[in-house]
Amino acid sequence: MQARDILTIKGTVLYTVSPENKLSEAVATMSGEDIGSLVCFDGGRMAGMLTFREVLQALNANGAAWGGVRVADVMVREPFVAEPGMGVDDLRRIMLDRHMRYLPVMEGDTLLGVISFHDVAKAILEDQAFENKMLKAYINE
Repeated sequence: MQARDILTIKGTVLYTVSPENKLSEAVATMSGEDIGSLVCFDGGRMAGMLTFREVLQALNANGAAWGGVRVADVMVREPFVAEPGMGVDDLRRIMLDRHMRYLPVMEGDTLLGVISFHDVAKAILEDQAFENKMLKAYINE
């Protein structure tokens, strides 16, 4: 299974935020949509990623004033990105090695979607379930 397959299964809904938005607006979107990351777009291009990790770091650094912090001041600039043809094992290894829970998938300059660690785990389970089903069918023949 490849990154493109995972995106096909999960869908391509993308939630974005401008780097100029306040962190409180980004958190409202993340909370309202029950998501753990937002892609930061500036001028039609991906400028970075905001995850709950950066939100917690901003909260720790800014105390009660965290909501007024700009997304640009805390987002991860130039995050590592996956290619659509990357296999699930490579995705898992990258996410573990780089401590990334959310991985943008890009084809050239085009953002295709964001894969979460949950998406990768689900893909692996579905792959194993299919393989088990095929093995059982073969054994029962």
